[in-house]
Amino acid sequence: MTKTRPIRIAPSLLSANFASLAEEIRKVEEGGADLLHIDVMDGHFVPNITIGPPVVQSLRAVTKTPLDVHLMIEHPEDYFEEFRQAGADILTIHWEVCHHLHRSIQVIKEKGMRAGIAINPSTPVQVLECMLSEVDQIVIMSVNPGFGGQRFIPFALSKIRTLRQMISQAGLDERVDILVDGGIKLDNCLEVIQAGANIIVLGSGIFYTSDPAATVRKVRGLIEMGVP
Repeated sequence: MTKTRPIRIAPSLLSANFASLAEEIRKVEEGGADLLHIDVMDGHFVPNITIGPPVVQSLRAVTKTPLDVHLMIEHPEDYFEEFRQAGADILTIHWEVCHHLHRSIQVIKEKGMRAGIAINPSTPVQVLECMLSEVDQIVIMSVNPGFGGQRFIPFALSKIRTLRQMISQAGLDERVDILVDGGIKLDNCLEVIQAGANIIVLGSGIFYTSDPAATVRKVRGLIEMGVP
């Protein structure tokens, strides 16, 4: 069996109660969350507006859990330094908006952050072939970005399998994470992992439940039972 990086759970704060983010973070940390996924949207690249560096900085002050910041914005390179100063540990940018993707990834890494590339549902994974050795994670969007609570797009599973095969053939399984974002809940989290992902983002699947901490633990239990 191919040895991949550890399987991790990343609650998405997009679905949390913004009036009490510190408390929402405490709940998922109690359940054993590995990362906190933060969606930054600009109302241009995606049809929604969320948060910026000041909120990330406020979150950094209340948690030591790694902050996985997903930039769903146009001209993301204009904000790399601001998010570094705010405390981002991982910065992901979209293939669809970056004209000079290799250079942008290098800048993120030079600033001391882990670097990721995200692709939308309609973008084939093959466009990433030349960049696999340059990044720390690839994000497969399994919904169209912009809003939480959407249904998982089934063909994302074949994209995950193809990407895992590409990474394995390049000998990068222990270096590159596959993160899947969108529509993941208790009833489908295991098949996403079995397809080849090793980080799963859950938003409404965690924060819309009565006990987010217990839900994180349930997800962990499902993964541990289903993965040899």
